[in-house]
Amino acid sequence: MNIRDSFWFLPTIYGIISLFAVAAVTFADQALLPMISKAIPNLFLTNQDIAKSLYSALITAILTMTTISFSTIMVVLTTYTTQFSPRTLQNFMQSRVTQHVLGVYSFGFIFTLLNLILLTEDKKQALASPFFTVVVSIVCLAFFILFIHHSAKFVQVNNLIGEIRKNTSAIIDKTFSKKSHLDASEWKEADISQLKGGKGQYIFASRSGYIQHVQIKELVHWAKDNYLMLEAHFFIGDYVQKGMPLFTYWGQKEEIDCDTSQCNEFLLIGNERTDLQDIEFSIQKLVEIAVKAISPGINDPHTAVNCINRIGSILAELGDQYKEIRYYADDDEHLRLIMEPIHYSDYLYKSFYQIRIYGKHDISVMNAVLDALYRVAVVNKKPVKKEVWKFAEYMRSAIDEDALDELDYYYYKQLVDKLAIACDQYMESERP
Repeated sequence: MNIRDSFWFLPTIYGIISLFAVAAVTFADQALLPMISKAIPNLFLTNQDIAKSLYSALITAILTMTTISFSTIMVVLTTYTTQFSPRTLQNFMQSRVTQHVLGVYSFGFIFTLLNLILLTEDKKQALASPFFTVVVSIVCLAFFILFIHHSAKFVQVNNLIGEIRKNTSAIIDKTFSKKSHLDASEWKEADISQLKGGKGQYIFASRSGYIQHVQIKELVHWAKDNYLMLEAHFFIGDYVQKGMPLFTYWGQKEEIDCDTSQCNEFLLIGNERTDLQDIEFSIQKLVEIAVKAISPGINDPHTAVNCINRIGSILAELGDQYKEIRYYADDDEHLRLIMEPIHYSDYLYKSFYQIRIYGKHDISVMNAVLDALYRVAVVNKKPVKKEVWKFAEYMRSAIDEDALDELDYYYYKQLVDKLAIACDQYMESERP
């Protein structure tokens, strides 16, 4: 997964493909073209002298486009780091458009360079490879224009916020749809205690880092094959130290004939958090953009409000699909993995507590939070409404209502009343 997302992966693939393309074009020039050259229009053929001049010019042009593209990448990365959040760099670095553009440049440069090296000594021989090189160069130019448009679009904060929100929706769908799990209601503590059968043994982390991804199905299958039941001691996104307990396991046979350290192979542990399965980390990116926007150095509350609106949309969607998936079973419905979920109230808290700290003196920011909570409550069922109202009271406690001007209080009170109705609460309090 890390290899596929790295900056050099796709350019390397394109470079290898270019070798085969050069071999095919060279074979066509040497073996096929002499037999069919009379049937091909002269527009598609050229000689060695023209080809050499053409290749030299095209190599310079492709290198220039590559240099400008890398300079643009550095500008975008600097903008993301200073104005948005260092965590958002992943979104641009992992963009397939960016990687494909660099891959096409690699293809074009290698293709042109090798064709120049492999030019035949026969100056009168007709060649078709220069025509294909021109086509490749035009494709490189098209991708260069695409990349400039992509970078200009990506550097706009509203597009970045929208992209993070879209990616988070995909993670939510993937996390809570068609999971291989058992509902919590199907298991009682007494049954689980019986399955555990006494004191368990630990499986320790083989390296330090953040839990980026857990292959749950493969882990359950491995536990089944080895007659084990596992209980995880981490959440997705947690930082683990090498040697700390990751799992407790109980064997269903007297002797356990397996290497329990293999369990580490089903975890992806890296140096930084990613949004492969980490919903909280995706929300954290929006929170950091919002907090930076309301800082005195930037003072851009509208961007913060935009982030809060998108966070509200994510929480509304999460509330609708959220399940407390705790127990994972194999195909025979035998319990194999116990993994505590992150509760919905935790998502609420992690979404807004920093905004509460840094934005409590800006009534527009706090109003935006209340409005976002209203949209979460109005589209969800009673359990979510209850959590939303409890959290709304926590947010309101940071606001000095008595210090608000009359007009500010009027609009603030309207939002509170609307939220109370959506949460099935009755409001009696009025400012004297």
